[in-house]
Amino acid sequence: MKLPLCKPALYIALVFFCLFKTSEGAAQPPTATGLQCEYLTTPIGIDAKHPRLTWKMGDAQQGAAQTAYQLFVGTDSLAIAAGKADSWATTKIVSAASLVTYNGKILQPFTKYFWRVVLWGNGGKKLSSSAITSFETGMMEMRNWKGSWISDNYGIAANPAPYFRNTFKVGKSIRSARAYIAVAGLYELYINGKKIGNHRLDPMYTRFDRRTLYVAYDVTANLQNGKNAVGVLLGNGWYNHQSTAVWFFHQAPWRGRPTFCMDLRVTYTDGTTETISSDTQWKTSLSPVVFNSIYTAEHYDARKEQPGWNTADFVDSGWKNVINRSAPSTNIVAQSLQPIRNVEEIATKTITKIDNKLWVFDIGRNISGVSQITVKGDSGTVIRLKHAERLNKNGHVDQSNIDLHYRPTDDKDPFQTDIFILGGKGEETFMPKFNYKGFQYVEVSSSKPIQLTKESLKAYFMHSDVQPVGEVSSSNQTINQIWSATNHSYLSNLFGYPTDCPQREKNGWTGDAHIASETGLYNFDAITIYEKWLADHRDEQQPNGVLPSIIPTGGWGYEWGNGPDWTSTIAIIPWNIYLFYGDSKLLADSYTSIEKYVNHIDELYPTGLTSWGLGDWVPVKSVSPVELTSSVYYYTDATILAKAAKILGKQADFVKYTALATKIKNAINAKYLNSQTGIYGQGFQTELSVPLFWGVVPDNMKSKVAANLAARVAADNYHLDVGILGAKAILSALSDNGYPDVAYRIASQETFPSWGWWMVNGATTLYENWQIDAKSDISLNHIMFGEIGAWLYKGIAGIQPDANQPGFKNVILAPHFVPGLNEFTATHVGPYGKISSSWKRDGNGVTYKITVPANSTASITFPAGKVTLSGKSIGGEYRVVAGSYEFKISPAVL
Repeated sequence: MKLPLCKPALYIALVFFCLFKTSEGAAQPPTATGLQCEYLTTPIGIDAKHPRLTWKMGDAQQGAAQTAYQLFVGTDSLAIAAGKADSWATTKIVSAASLVTYNGKILQPFTKYFWRVVLWGNGGKKLSSSAITSFETGMMEMRNWKGSWISDNYGIAANPAPYFRNTFKVGKSIRSARAYIAVAGLYELYINGKKIGNHRLDPMYTRFDRRTLYVAYDVTANLQNGKNAVGVLLGNGWYNHQSTAVWFFHQAPWRGRPTFCMDLRVTYTDGTTETISSDTQWKTSLSPVVFNSIYTAEHYDARKEQPGWNTADFVDSGWKNVINRSAPSTNIVAQSLQPIRNVEEIATKTITKIDNKLWVFDIGRNISGVSQITVKGDSGTVIRLKHAERLNKNGHVDQSNIDLHYRPTDDKDPFQTDIFILGGKGEETFMPKFNYKGFQYVEVSSSKPIQLTKESLKAYFMHSDVQPVGEVSSSNQTINQIWSATNHSYLSNLFGYPTDCPQREKNGWTGDAHIASETGLYNFDAITIYEKWLADHRDEQQPNGVLPSIIPTGGWGYEWGNGPDWTSTIAIIPWNIYLFYGDSKLLADSYTSIEKYVNHIDELYPTGLTSWGLGDWVPVKSVSPVELTSSVYYYTDATILAKAAKILGKQADFVKYTALATKIKNAINAKYLNSQTGIYGQGFQTELSVPLFWGVVPDNMKSKVAANLAARVAADNYHLDVGILGAKAILSALSDNGYPDVAYRIASQETFPSWGWWMVNGATTLYENWQIDAKSDISLNHIMFGEIGAWLYKGIAGIQPDANQPGFKNVILAPHFVPGLNEFTATHVGPYGKISSSWKRDGNGVTYKITVPANSTASITFPAGKVTLSGKSIGGEYRVVAGSYEFKISPAVL
């Protein structure tokens, strides 16, 4: 603001006025905020008949709580603003709920619904109405599709990706236009020469012959009066897997040449509608994408480009007619989840020129994604971009740690190596459309001398674009690096389903996913990804309850690796979603599948002990019995099933599966627990921590078992001796049972074997093996050891959901002021808002600050010592309402 020349007094008055108005504008009145439908903000194209509506209470006052709400949903935004609704208007409902399932008039397809919520706070005070938001329905039913499934006339062995195009005329004024496209394979959609949306690798991977996804776009601004053109480029993805590897995806039962169905629905201002659909009037041609494989790479020949192929005036007389194809499945549903995007652009950190035809680019960190090169050269010059996680001693990229499962039949499909053939028309840029890789280094080779600089290549970190909801910072830089690396590995393995690694496999390994699920949920708003993936589980489950070890699958994995230690995803992930979101829908949707799975194990192993599973994968040195760990996961599944039965009102099932869980627990303890010594098995770290973490240890034995675990860790010089199942359990098993100091010593180690050992050796992601020079299992971007990312919230900040009031309606806070750490802060944005737990050493004491969001409460358990709040002594257990608090604890104890 430019102030006028004026007297000093007037100047001061103006300054104060400006400051007052600024602060006044910043102080928002209490209201509902963050309105979402199906956990998405203003979604377009949802199929849910009873969508879930959620909000947060925006009220910073101490003790703020919602006492009632009223919802308005309708097709007229002006009516909604006036407190009227033609679809659903609730009465004033006395409730603190901020998750409500739509229960109004039947939702119609292709309809935009506006909604808002009014809240009442403390003392029955009515708050400001929320802003009006919206959601928009899509097809809703299969019968509403008008388009045909079309493709070109090539078979599965054809390498080039196909183009498709059609033209149509718009002669009236447009009110709105929506494109709905379902694809078996991958696609990019264009209208009048412009790519629609910023998604990558749409649609998400599913079991294509049982469920196919469609995506909806608002394309109103892309249409023009007169002649228009729509273009589609199809990629193979997992539908037409081009590469050969040990999982036999090239033999998947659904495999076919990519195909699509599209409806472009135009609504005119006169109220009429017109749908432009995929049909046999479309034309097709082969594209410059001469090869594309989701598993290996993409090859692009710029000499084959057809400029303007997706514009209205392009002459397509040389193009061929399309053919009709059968739909891949009879279940075409909306893709209602966060899309994959190029989330972060990363510049090259260093470039090494080996000769005039060979360079090595280092982007400085390990990522999932793609590289983009800009180069100038002669037509026909072949550029190869070989991606890898590490370098050989001679400075070349080294793929020997990630290509071991690839079984190529020839040399035409090199692993993680894009091939770009220049068109020779000046500066050209290439970035693959239908592939991603795991890498830090890119070796660029050229068939002819070219000029490259550090700026010639950049990378894009690709993953499902989920919103960050957690943050950790501490006085220990190694801990900070571990948290960051864990998140980078989690995101690198989130592509519409959780994967194990982004380079060697890209498979939805179940064990890796449930082990990392808490880490993911503390740090990211990932419910939509997990709900989609559990639908994949239901698609893949056999009638007898068996699940494969990788999901989705083309058939591999039903015979190996799919015991309860891995495929407990079917129970553990819905339960974690319930704890973190307070939403029982996924539990309800998965209930029958969990039951079938548990019943099948019971039939196979009536004693309560099962040896079905892989066991503590990639241990340091000690090998724990598979029967012990798998039986503990079997117990966990039965326990979750019993809890779900109680939540869902299935009393008979609750009694039945509670009894089964007790039988399993007793069988484990009878065989493996020495009740005199408190030792499980031989007393290895995994043998002691897994029963502790998952609740198998009898209450009267917990302290003795925990003491034995702490002693075992001390005997191992406070280093890990676990595989992935032990790594999931050990930190919380210690910190939850009186030994947070021991857990922190393990977590903060910087020598082998430890997470910190990876960090001090340059890791920016988590590894697959504790040994960084191992001969096998040495991917440098795995999430299976990622539990530490959750433990930082649980075990140091002490933030945990309360199973009795899930979704952080009541926050459990049990901080640990561990020796060797001076300060620690963790925040998590849950369904009610931002939770903060922060502590700092202050002389001989600790200052502990917390924030509890509106409409929630917290139960705090302090370590032993004198605790004061506002100068007044309080007990070791304390309950607070919403607000911010500062406690003093002395002396500085655990």
